[in-house]
Amino acid sequence: MLLEVKNLVTEFHMKRGTVKAVNNISYQVDQGEILAIVGESGSGKSVSSLSIMGLIRSPGEIAAGEIIYNGQDLLKLSQKEMQKIRGDKISMIFQEPMTSLNPVYRVGDQITESILTHMKISKEEAKKRAIKMLEIVGIPSPADRFNDYPHQMSGGMRQRVMIAMAISCDPELLIADEPTTALDVTIQAQILDLLKQMRDKFHMAVLLITHDLGVVAETADRVLVMYCGQVVEEADVKELFQKPLHPYTLGLLKSIPKLEDESKEPLYMIKGMVPNPLHMPPGCPFSDRCDRCMERCRKEMPDLQEINGRKVRCFLYDQKEEVQA
Repeated sequence: MLLEVKNLVTEFHMKRGTVKAVNNISYQVDQGEILAIVGESGSGKSVSSLSIMGLIRSPGEIAAGEIIYNGQDLLKLSQKEMQKIRGDKISMIFQEPMTSLNPVYRVGDQITESILTHMKISKEEAKKRAIKMLEIVGIPSPADRFNDYPHQMSGGMRQRVMIAMAISCDPELLIADEPTTALDVTIQAQILDLLKQMRDKFHMAVLLITHDLGVVAETADRVLVMYCGQVVEEADVKELFQKPLHPYTLGLLKSIPKLEDESKEPLYMIKGMVPNPLHMPPGCPFSDRCDRCMERCRKEMPDLQEINGRKVRCFLYDQKEEVQA
């Protein structure tokens, strides 16, 4: 096991109240595994990844839990100690490369700076390594593109630069936060294929944050489904798509358009809206939107329980019998 998140709680203290963006979640990532975390906007996916990186800023704070990386609790490290791990052992690709890359510096210099921060090599060696990284991620004429500014590159190329920067110090864990957002379908496929190649080439683990179940099906080994800051289902990717257990997961899958569907029925849509995080319902947060809601669901919070090697948070299941979803 490379990374283990235990009972993580990340809160944001607002004037109107406290929001638990991440509410007592636990999961683990193994070496060489691609774990996808999926859910709607506001489900806590990105906040959980920023918590791992130690990038939660005021008014947010990590209120409880442990983040164990290689047997070490990252939450007990100082900022200086975290800086040595961040970008070196654990790297992150952010959602929008245009805002993540500095517009006034050449892309090659930005990769070189990252390498020099974490590796004891000369500037010349760092430049050679940066060019090699650009070549690895499939950027043509890498020695020439080394001198380009971000605005001179397409969105797909900028995303490749971000990946090159993220893998430049041979990380053991790569966190990819919506790495294909705002890219067209063909470039999306190239970026996802590149992530899988990087996993195979360097045997690094990948934590993939996304709302796109197509991306999950194409890339992940295992899936964590989040809703309102909680894990509602965890399963192997094939099991999840073949037999979703939680009504929310089922709703997400039913919402995907299918090419072979010739019916004129409107596309399925999960009813209602995600509840206001400042005014969460007393029971299951999905109860108001659930087609199979019971009276108990509106009063009690279901526990995350194990069912045949996978996990689900729903009263449709208990420890004694499995009810078909």
